[in-house]
Amino acid sequence: MNPPRVAVVPNPLPLAVEAVQRGGGVIAPPAEADAIVWTDARGAADLAAMLSGSPARWIQLPFAGIESFFDAGAIDPNRIWTCAKGIYGPATAEHALALMLAAARRLHAHVRAGAWTGDTDPPMRSLRAATALILGTGGIGTALASFLAPLGVRILAVSRSGRSVAWAKHTGAPADLPSLAAECDWLVVAAALTPETRGMIGREVFASMRPDAWLINVARGGLVDTEALVDALKRKAIGGAALDVTDPEPLPADHPLWGLDDVIITSHTANTFRMAVPELAALVERNVRAFAAGEPLEGLVDPSLGY
Repeated sequence: MNPPRVAVVPNPLPLAVEAVQRGGGVIAPPAEADAIVWTDARGAADLAAMLSGSPARWIQLPFAGIESFFDAGAIDPNRIWTCAKGIYGPATAEHALALMLAAARRLHAHVRAGAWTGDTDPPMRSLRAATALILGTGGIGTALASFLAPLGVRILAVSRSGRSVAWAKHTGAPADLPSLAAECDWLVVAAALTPETRGMIGREVFASMRPDAWLINVARGGLVDTEALVDALKRKAIGGAALDVTDPEPLPADHPLWGLDDVIITSHTANTFRMAVPELAALVERNVRAFAAGEPLEGLVDPSLGY
């Protein structure tokens, strides 16, 4: 069997090109390619245009969050699609844990104090014996649960599939989200953004949360109703929010979230592209090898589900 012809576009990243070659593929232009490794997380429209002139049967996307490719109409169900879901879970979960610890110890208040202040009001607290509700039991949620369990955190989960994580005391369906949110100290958003999940963290969920509970979002900003979040924060209906992602994104400089005390914002840095490239290259190598052998690929996308 001839080695698969693979295009690495639009940016021929050396690590990705080398990964294709290590996996047994040969580099080819898109018009002659059996497969495409797409290296631009934001170039959905460009990919859709390129595919109109390519016979590629398999397309590898660079990140786990691929809603923009669906929005652009790039996802052709007649081709095989894979994304990077799962491989960035530990790195993003580390960031979620960092945000939780920063909020628990109120680092955002201490670093802005400008003077020796001692304890804060509200007081600092420990993660031990706290309850974390993780929305989404994929790579991020599973990795985060494994980090939290040794710290003595009680873990609850919500998933579309009903799939539990090993450390969760209970896993509910999306319809259970408001009732489970009432039990948590930390609501961590780690789910995929689809038409069904957009805005699912909204007024009903915030009304269910305790006034000292924090929202942590390391998934996609569109999962949260931003207007409802701002309202809940202003009314002190929840304890705070730590956000690596927002809606809109980038967050405008005059957005009210920037001016609220109990808000921590990082600019979508939980897993930067520089951090991700080595992981992506390893995935590409494995998938090219599997594609050449006619074996199942990692990170398969289900076009009917949107992820």
